[in-house]
Amino acid sequence: MVFAALAALAATRATAAPTPALSDAPAEMSAGITDDAALPLPARRQVDGSLSAERVAAMTLAARRYYGFWDSGDAALARAALAPDFLDRALPPGRPQGVEGPVLASRQFRAAVPDLRVTVEEMLVVGDRVVGRLRFSGHFSGTFGAGEHARRGDGRAISFIATDIYRIDGSGRIAENWHLEDNLALLAQLGVVTP
Repeated sequence: MVFAALAALAATRATAAPTPALSDAPAEMSAGITDDAALPLPARRQVDGSLSAERVAAMTLAARRYYGFWDSGDAALARAALAPDFLDRALPPGRPQGVEGPVLASRQFRAAVPDLRVTVEEMLVVGDRVVGRLRFSGHFSGTFGAGEHARRGDGRAISFIATDIYRIDGSGRIAENWHLEDNLALLAQLGVVTP
């Protein structure tokens, strides 16, 4: 599938087309969400030219909502972006499958990095996939871990990259996610490991 996506990408065009307003989405997806202007925008976006503008807009909005969730910690954005039967295809040990998995992960990570922000460096919209190159940043001013292994932050800056691949279903929500974070860089910055 990755090779097919790369082949399709060769026939794509860069675009800065606007995404639809949240008010254009179905009511159940917009519940509690009032302004799409606050959602992260990609610095660069490549779009598969064979996709309809409507499909591109729906896929882009789902991805931006999920990026917005990670940027803000607002669980309503995760619930709007993710399909009810969402599957995390890179599920870490101890994280529940489904929509509540990322919600729990965000809450735990924000306990360590309360000012966590996400920058979308690039977004590729190809076939039924959205690929995002992301940068997470903030300050380790909270607590990482629990119990005797808990580590209290000292305010140091953290910055690490991640790549997410979303499969967008027919309803315009993220049905599956494959993700890879630079956890070694993060753990080194948190002082948990020595590089």
